[in-house]
Amino acid sequence: MSASYTSISPDKLSRLIGTAAAPALIDVRIDEDFSADPHLIPGAVRRSHLDVQDWASRLTRQSVVVVCHTGKKLSEGTAAWLRCGKVAAEVLEGGHVGWKEANHPTVPANKIPKRDGRRRTVWVTRSRPKIDRIACPWLIRRFVDPAAVFLFVTPAEVEAVAERLGATPFDVENVFWSHRGELCTFDVMVKEFGLSSPALERLATMVRAADTGRLDLSPEAPGLLAASLGLSRMFDDDLEQLNAGFPSPRTPCAIVRGSRSRVRSLRRARHRACSRRRGHRSRPHAGSSSSPRSALHASGR
Repeated sequence: MSASYTSISPDKLSRLIGTAAAPALIDVRIDEDFSADPHLIPGAVRRSHLDVQDWASRLTRQSVVVVCHTGKKLSEGTAAWLRCGKVAAEVLEGGHVGWKEANHPTVPANKIPKRDGRRRTVWVTRSRPKIDRIACPWLIRRFVDPAAVFLFVTPAEVEAVAERLGATPFDVENVFWSHRGELCTFDVMVKEFGLSSPALERLATMVRAADTGRLDLSPEAPGLLAASLGLSRMFDDDLEQLNAGFPSPRTPCAIVRGSRSRVRSLRRARHRACSRRRGHRSRPHAGSSSSPRSALHASGR
């Protein structure tokens, strides 16, 4: 339980990360502490407590959790400054150390691509995204960089665009963030970013099954594949399709549960349709001797 309304426990924060209600996470550890453990809480961005007055104005209209090494003076002072600027700011109890002691996941900082001048990671991939190229941006924005930018370009130009614009290519051949053996790009990102959890592993299996055509790996895969193909036909704009691809309010667990529910609904609908067709084929024609009306007439003759 949190000690006050200005703090949040690691367990409570872990339930918010990856959801639409997740706060902005600001890591204000000093360089010495960060160098000793160069990992970030999923979705966190590093800032200096010395510059809080400069970057505080960019955090309006969103809640914030400030993380320092042990949840004491640096995070307390930074959060207090933010509240002076009308930002709803809390301190993570125990800081980064408390988060690790609670066995919650952290993202290796050296796996996060270089950020642009506005502190955003920039990614580039093939246009007309389907399963993997919708799931990966969802994962990145939810657990790595909420401000990430995604560029969808002609397949032949992905590598050149990445080189000229300093973007990180993904889900294309011969790059780091791509398929590896039987794993799809989403699998690779979950592993490399240190995000493995029962919910994300189940989701990764669904994505892999739908993306690689091995639909037997997951009962939800056919529904996910059908939804992706349908979205591709509904949207001409790749970014609109991306935003529609994974509903924003959902957690990984909710996506898994929702996909299962949709598959069950589809199965029930298909079963009802088959039952109606069988009933229609077995229904006797009017006037035949097998119909109730004809049988009554025959008995009265």
